[in-house]
Amino acid sequence: MTDATQLLAPASATDAPASASPALDRAAGATSLFRFATAGSVDDGKSTLVGRLLHDSKAILADQFEQVARTSRERGFGQGTGFDFALLTDGLRAEREQGITIDVAYRYFSTGQRSFILADCPGHVQYTRNMVTGATTADAVVVLVDARNGVLEQTRRHLAVVALLRVPHVVVAVNKIDLLGFDEGAFTRVADDVRRVAGELGLADVHVLPVSALDGDNVVDRSSRTPWYDGPSLLELLETLPPLDGLEADAEAFRLPVQLVLRPQGGLAPDLAGDPATAEAYRDYRAAAGRIASGTVRVGDRVQVFPSGIETTVTGVEVAGAPADAAAAPQSVALRLADDVDLARGTLLAEAGTLPEGRREIDADLFQLDARTLAQGARVLVKHGTTTVQAIVAEISSRRDLDALTHEPADALAVNDIGRARLVLSAPLPLEPYALHRAGGSFLVIHPSDGATLAAGTVRS
Repeated sequence: MTDATQLLAPASATDAPASASPALDRAAGATSLFRFATAGSVDDGKSTLVGRLLHDSKAILADQFEQVARTSRERGFGQGTGFDFALLTDGLRAEREQGITIDVAYRYFSTGQRSFILADCPGHVQYTRNMVTGATTADAVVVLVDARNGVLEQTRRHLAVVALLRVPHVVVAVNKIDLLGFDEGAFTRVADDVRRVAGELGLADVHVLPVSALDGDNVVDRSSRTPWYDGPSLLELLETLPPLDGLEADAEAFRLPVQLVLRPQGGLAPDLAGDPATAEAYRDYRAAAGRIASGTVRVGDRVQVFPSGIETTVTGVEVAGAPADAAAAPQSVALRLADDVDLARGTLLAEAGTLPEGRREIDADLFQLDARTLAQGARVLVKHGTTTVQAIVAEISSRRDLDALTHEPADALAVNDIGRARLVLSAPLPLEPYALHRAGGSFLVIHPSDGATLAAGTVRS
């Protein structure tokens, strides 16, 4: 299953490639990276849509295509069409046997416009936590709705998760429109319901389009069978939406949770022995390493250290061991500072003048991920960035009713519940409102005994 400890928390310096960030890439004219996830109710056709998207965009290797085609024929799929597109993403044996998606399936592909990381998320209610996994780092979420069934409770659940996670772009694909004879009225009714629910959840700028995942209508190419729809195909839309990293690099202040401090020990590196000047610099080398959570940092920038509040200057930026003038989220970097300030794992480097105050108490939205119930009074661990502290769940005030889109009183959260809670921490953390800063306002609730992730949380205010 997907490692839930990666949810809502900045990854380590070794977790991400040191390629240039989308914000810096666009400045250099490079192809941007775009992450998107799919979601929807059971049997809405998510895996089929993803398979069709990969197939029609020529992102399938020949041997994989032949294997899936052979399996499809053996199962008599499609009355002669010979291809089950869902098999391109449902890789687990249990998924193929049951015809459902259980865990998040990640796929990577490129077009002439952009490179993509795609997360195909499960639709079953009991796997909502896996959907949170896929959506938490997504630039966009594509929510499928069966044109025959319209908006269901699980559709509401997924849209509520998308709203709470502040996913920048929401695309609703009204699938299986072919089974309704490409009827414009049927599409309009579903689209109106989607926009009403989206409005109640505070989702703005929701894109709704009719598709047939099985036949490929409006997936990669626009369909002649929907002349009443004059918008882009799904792929055309995904190629033009701005990526999250670029938006945040411009909109959010610099934050770097320090994972470790680099200080070479044990003498000179062999390749420096013949260069006295470089060898001397090597002996004095000290840098803060981690993955940039948000914003951009440049040589000469002033930064502040949490929790001390000390201000200093960035004298060097290194990406993949090579000097650079600047770096931006989500790059992994090593920063050299002008002063020998106290640094350790769990320290936060922030743009000067934007350092958040430490919090010992937080009001939060919690996404319950573990099968064990989370109750008031529970002693837990809270992980934020690279810091973990002890905490108590002081209060659970409500859980979200996804039918009425309201909050009902509650004193505990069961698996897949979304609720509001107050936590008291044993030490201050630099938490920020999630509505203003996604990385700074997210955290994990961890079981203190076995280390399992109990819930993912976002700071309300």
